[in-house]
Amino acid sequence: MGSQPILLFDGDCGFCSRTIEIAQHAIQPRVHFIPWQFADLAALDVTEDRADREVLWISAVGGKVYGGPRALAAVLMSGRRRWWWLGIALQLPPVSWMARVVYRVVAKNRHRLPGGTATCSLPAHMRAKPDC
Repeated sequence: MGSQPILLFDGDCGFCSRTIEIAQHAIQPRVHFIPWQFADLAALDVTEDRADREVLWISAVGGKVYGGPRALAAVLMSGRRRWWWLGIALQLPPVSWMARVVYRVVAKNRHRLPGGTATCSLPAHMRAKPDC
């Protein structure tokens, strides 16, 4: 494990990739962004099914894995100071409850969102494997 945490995201999803680009520019988090399709999931103790279902934050110390809105909260808290409070809010009820619901709706419908493609709606095992 490196000195920076890792954020795994779906590199096949245009919506996900674009969201990561925006986060890198606006939030400037201290995290290494890796499409899960190019990550050593076994070394990170993450299943392909989980990586395909949600964005994942893997902490630099201890390799603890947070998914979905908790991963997004970690991104916000690792970025520019003005984003920290939003990351904290995402972890506190009732905001955390709402965040889980919103995250699930977005994740299940990402192929319908701007930048999303039909590929986003396919399970990982049905997608074309990356050419590397």
